[in-house]
Amino acid sequence: MLSPPNERPISEATLLERTGQLEPRRHVDLEPGLRLAYADRGQGRTVVLLHGLLTTLEDMMLALGPALDRRRVLAFDRPGLGQSRRRRGLDAGVARQAQHLWAALDKLQVRKPLIVGHSFGATVALAMAMRRPDDTAGVVALAPIVSPEPRLEHAIFAPRGFAFSEFGLVQACRYVSDRLLLPLLWRAMYLPQPMPPAVEETFPFALAGSDRATLFTGEDSFAGIADLYGLLRDAPACRTPIEILTGDQDAVVDYRRHSAMAAEILPKADLHVSPGLGHMLHHFAPERIIIALEALERRSTATPPA
Repeated sequence: MLSPPNERPISEATLLERTGQLEPRRHVDLEPGLRLAYADRGQGRTVVLLHGLLTTLEDMMLALGPALDRRRVLAFDRPGLGQSRRRRGLDAGVARQAQHLWAALDKLQVRKPLIVGHSFGATVALAMAMRRPDDTAGVVALAPIVSPEPRLEHAIFAPRGFAFSEFGLVQACRYVSDRLLLPLLWRAMYLPQPMPPAVEETFPFALAGSDRATLFTGEDSFAGIADLYGLLRDAPACRTPIEILTGDQDAVVDYRRHSAMAAEILPKADLHVSPGLGHMLHHFAPERIIIALEALERRSTATPPA
C-alpha cells in the first residue's frame, strides 16, 4: 500500500523535505554493497523503466504506469539512487549501470525486455542495448544524453563525486544551496509546462534529493563523460530497434545535439520530435510512448533472426 502523502502546504522551502508516496519495492542483491530496488507491476510483455537524474522510479511510474496496465512493468531505482544501493567509487557511470541492470534482469529471469529510459536513464538503456543487442527487444529513449559536453549537473554535482569529498562537501552543499537549488531544478525540468500537481503532491523529493543521491549523481556526472565517447564509438554497430522521443522545447537536453545525433548514428533508430514539449515529455504525452512501444513490438516480430 502507498504511504500517505504529506499534508503540509507545498513551497520551495519544503519541497525537498517531502517524502511523497512510495511505490512498493522489491530488491535484488548482486554483490556485497550492490543492491537494486525495483517495482514489479502487472502481467504481459515486460517493459523495463529507467529514470533520469535527480529522480527515482516513481517518476516513471507516475508518468507511464497507468498507460502500461496491459504489460508487466519493472521500474528500477538506478544504482545508488532511490532505495538502490551501490559502492562508493565502483559503480558510477553509464557502462557500469548497464552491466548491473543486466545482472539484475538475469537474476529475475527476464528475457528480451523492451526498455524505456529517460534522460541519463535513456543513455543507460542505449548502453544496455549495445552491450546485449540479442537480449534487447527494443529501446524507447526519451530525451537521451549522448553528446559529451559541459553540462549544468557537472558544475553542480560532479565535485561531490570526487573521492576526497565524501559526505562533508555534500552536507555543506545541502545546507548552503540544495534546499533552494534542487526545487528550482526539479521545476525547471518540466518547462515549458508546469510541474504536474500529481508529481508535486506525491513524488518522493526527499528520497530523490538525499545526500547519498546527490553524491552518486556527482559520481555519474564525472564518470559519464568518458562513457559517452564509448557509446558514440559503438553506436553505428548497434542492431537493436530504437525509438527516440524528444521535445523541441527541452531546456535540459538540447534535442539537436543529443536526440538528433543519436538518430543519425544508430542504424535502427527512428526520431520523433514533439512540438511544444520539454524534457519531461513522458508526463504530458504518455500515449506517444505507448505508440513507440507498439512500433518496437511490430519491428521485433517482423525482423528475421540474425
